[in-house]
Amino acid sequence: MSEENIPRPWLENLPDDRPATLTYPENETAFDQMLKAAKEYPDSPAIIFQERVITWSELVSYVKRFAVALQEHGFKKGDKLSVMLPNTPHIVIAHYATLALGGIVVQTNPLYTPYELEHILNDSGATWMAALDLLWEKVEKVKPKTKLKNVVYCGIPEFLPEKKQKLIKIFKHIPVLNKKVKAVLPPKPIDFSRENVFKFMDFLSDESKFKQADINPKEDLAVFQYTGGTTGLSKGAMLTHYNLVSNAIQVRNCINSVPDGDGSLLTVLPLFHSFGLTACMNLSIQLKIPMIMVPKFDAHEVLSLIERYKVTFFPGVPTMYVALIQALKKKKYDMSSIVASISGGAPLPLEVIKEFKEVAGAQVVEGYGLSEASPVTHVNPIGGKVKAGSIGMPVADTDVKIVDTEDDSKILGIGEVGEICVKGPQVFKGYWNREEETKNTLRNGWLHTGDIGKMDEDGYFYIVDRKKDMIIVSGYNVYPREVEEVLYKHPAVLEAAVAGVKHPVKGEIVKAWVVLKPGMTATEEEIIKFTKEYVAPYKAPKEVEFREELPKSMIGKIIRRILVEEENKKHAQNQ
Repeated sequence: MSEENIPRPWLENLPDDRPATLTYPENETAFDQMLKAAKEYPDSPAIIFQERVITWSELVSYVKRFAVALQEHGFKKGDKLSVMLPNTPHIVIAHYATLALGGIVVQTNPLYTPYELEHILNDSGATWMAALDLLWEKVEKVKPKTKLKNVVYCGIPEFLPEKKQKLIKIFKHIPVLNKKVKAVLPPKPIDFSRENVFKFMDFLSDESKFKQADINPKEDLAVFQYTGGTTGLSKGAMLTHYNLVSNAIQVRNCINSVPDGDGSLLTVLPLFHSFGLTACMNLSIQLKIPMIMVPKFDAHEVLSLIERYKVTFFPGVPTMYVALIQALKKKKYDMSSIVASISGGAPLPLEVIKEFKEVAGAQVVEGYGLSEASPVTHVNPIGGKVKAGSIGMPVADTDVKIVDTEDDSKILGIGEVGEICVKGPQVFKGYWNREEETKNTLRNGWLHTGDIGKMDEDGYFYIVDRKKDMIIVSGYNVYPREVEEVLYKHPAVLEAAVAGVKHPVKGEIVKAWVVLKPGMTATEEEIIKFTKEYVAPYKAPKEVEFREELPKSMIGKIIRRILVEEENKKHAQNQ
């Protein structure tokens, strides 16, 4: 089948308010999008953080002041600034100040170990960092081994309302009341008298000196979005201004029924992750609505904020929805303001969709994306026909084909299972300093995702599993997601993960790791028997391990790789 004959049934089935093609500003940077929001809604909230309200005009002012300070200390176009911050106003300010100057933001997880941090800094060549002050000892430990020269330390209390700042000053001298204060203050004071070490608020400069860099949005890099490193050390996906702006516009197009300036967006997804970057920060700028910023996920806090601020948009990951379901069973919250709950980052089990609808009265729709695509490529129609288990249809101007996993020149038809490949304005330029891997991933303009999926007759796509996560049992292919879907059907299962583990005869066997719901019990035999009612015997787990919790990434994605690594270590020790 030729590319001209690729089946594209989604083009006939998109909702009327979701055009298949859009216009993208080729001469506008990511910072220009923020300036637009500030021009139209200068006095409206842009960020709400712990009751502190920052308007769009105030936010732009902070961005300009931070940018001027960077310039005054030698920062220039093309320089790289690592942002190692949770969801506080600092991360938005540092991010957009860097972009305004033509610099490159290096997305950096605050939970990185010193080893991981050293790799990211050396690989990217970052010479600047904006970091949470609580992490200063980790940063200073790594700094001499990298090119890092300048660090701006950011403190959570800096953006707390004045009354909370006063309480912190009082509480830190009262040991009994000091527990919460310790969570926002460094264990040891930072010596800011040292050269090239700055305190955020003292670092800010005169915004009247601000001058935006001359940027080519299609060519100039904006972000290094590091992948999870599931197969070795992580690599930086190079995203341009045009990639990021296009993807934000594509996602905005999926909710055209909502006018600009109407509502708010619950921002608990970490903004250093590609999902949070686009679906929270950049989308809120397109919608010109406030981000309700939450540094750390807590189900009851999130539900309270949704109720208090009448939140309209909530992007989350499956484990968050699982936690929200459990919280809603204990206490009722008003969720009627929600217009769109979008799940991404990991497969969304059908049982979670069903339960969330029952207890929250709100529909959660699944989308799909990957760091290399800024990240969104698919989403179910919000307010339209949603197919449970589907990642939905491609976003505007995104072409998709399914190819044979052994021969990528062979394009498959409707219902056939193969590798998903995408093409569109949001697709990255390649991996930083990884020419060979770039060639393997980007072929003739097509991004080969590594995900196995299929398309139905209406143009809805379904993820079967990751290509590299496929388990081969006695020659048969087993996809972990299929087995996990069954496990979530069990009334006692709260969370589940499935992976292949080594076996001397069969090569691999299926193993399941399970977290039970509070107060519920189950045995290994019961779980295996239950699974066999839904899948062929070779797909059913041969082993089940019960755990208190499963390893998760910062966004709450269950990490199968860690479970397999732990299993391999046990296997090696028993040899």
